[in-house]
Amino acid sequence: MKLLPIGISDFKKLREGRYVYVDKTEYIYRLIKEGSGYYFFSRPRRFGKSLLISTLEYLFKGERELYKGLYIEEKWNWGEKYPVVRIDFAKTQVRNEKELEKELRATIIETGKRYRYKYNKEYTISRNFELLVERIYEGSKKQVVILIDEYDKAILDNIEKREEVERIRELLKGFYTTLKGLDRHIRFVFITGVSKFAKVSLFSGLNQLKDISLDERYGNICGYTQEELEIYFKEYLEGVNIEEVRDWYNGYNFLRDKVYNPFDILLYLDSKIFDSYWYKTGIPSFLIKLIKEKEYDVSDLENKIVKRNILEKFDIEEIRIEALMFQTGYLTIKEVYNKEYGQEYKLGYPNKEVRISFNEDILPLVLSKDIGENIADKIIEILKEEKLEELREQIELLISNISYVHYKGESSYVIAIFSLLYSTGLNVITEDNTHKGRIDLTVIVNKGIVYIVEVKVIEREEEKGKAIKQILEKEYYKKYMNYEKIYIIGIELDKNKKEVINFEYQKIK
Repeated sequence: MKLLPIGISDFKKLREGRYVYVDKTEYIYRLIKEGSGYYFFSRPRRFGKSLLISTLEYLFKGERELYKGLYIEEKWNWGEKYPVVRIDFAKTQVRNEKELEKELRATIIETGKRYRYKYNKEYTISRNFELLVERIYEGSKKQVVILIDEYDKAILDNIEKREEVERIRELLKGFYTTLKGLDRHIRFVFITGVSKFAKVSLFSGLNQLKDISLDERYGNICGYTQEELEIYFKEYLEGVNIEEVRDWYNGYNFLRDKVYNPFDILLYLDSKIFDSYWYKTGIPSFLIKLIKEKEYDVSDLENKIVKRNILEKFDIEEIRIEALMFQTGYLTIKEVYNKEYGQEYKLGYPNKEVRISFNEDILPLVLSKDIGENIADKIIEILKEEKLEELREQIELLISNISYVHYKGESSYVIAIFSLLYSTGLNVITEDNTHKGRIDLTVIVNKGIVYIVEVKVIEREEEKGKAIKQILEKEYYKKYMNYEKIYIIGIELDKNKKEVINFEYQKIK
């Protein structure tokens, strides 16, 4: 039984050890043989980008024994070996431009030792890098392969320090622009990161740099598909509820198949305990801060429709929440719509882990501290045991605990209700499509009980009853007639009094 490759990002260590390797070399072969030779590739953190870089490194170095039995073994020309320059920002933590300069200088010096290039202090870092590549080319008579891992880490680590970020990106811009003049010396360039920044022009002049982040042909190059999970990790899945595993961890979509984040699924297979492994490694604090500053309606995140260009980049000066959340892995593509002017995507949480954990972090933006968890536990019990007469009390408690500090208008009510239900871990669907309209919330419990919920904020007494009336008139419940039990719930909140003014429910089936 092979070992789980937890935390292994070095291809050689993985292959020489007794670790499972999910063969991605078919995608790599196609990438090298069919493309431009200059690539940019983004994925969320801990998605296998470093292992992909490492796999490319040993391939170009010609270490055939590491690829024995893999797709690429009989197709690659092992007689051709190329010098490789690898720059790994993933391992560095820099706080300012000076520290980044120090790290880049150290990388050039260390690489230079292998190719008899001595760092010249009279020149800039960019000029030294250029001379290093030229020296390698001249000395080996071979074009150079350049692999850059997590190119944007220094920017993301300092993104709240606007002036420092500006200095960092100017340094990086000069460094990356060096590649432009080295074309005849270069065989292959592969650059990875989490985000693709707009207006930064880090890759200014590199017109041949192709972004494959949302290229359907390479949608599965990182992450595990359901089929790969069940083939490569078959022994680890004995006695496992595969549907529950899929619900918890599968769901990331980069326009090919839905995939698992390797970090998540490997830790689950090791412990067989459902937990938010990836999420706990650290949601960017600036993301939560940004949502709070912009007073962003997070209930609008699920089923958000965006154009492709919004997902592919974002501006540091004006960050779009949707772009940031997609690129960092908190939203993914749920559906694709082909329009005359290009593609549009429906976004949503990728899986149960992210849906629960993110909404647990969002609740403190609108609720008094610690109240959300207690209410969530009670609501789970109420819905499972069908005690709907007790639900109004919990909703009232929820609304009354929206602190004055956090209150941002009636949207705070909706955010609190939506986020609380998401944090329960129940199967919650927002903006649920039917043939006559969209349901605000559908909650499915134990695959047998369905709750259809409509939430309205009203101003006048005569508006009472609109929520449940809408459900009945548009027959939202008909979509779920094959379920054992169906309840419809109307929740109406008074805009001025900041309280639940009407709560109704009916059992349809």
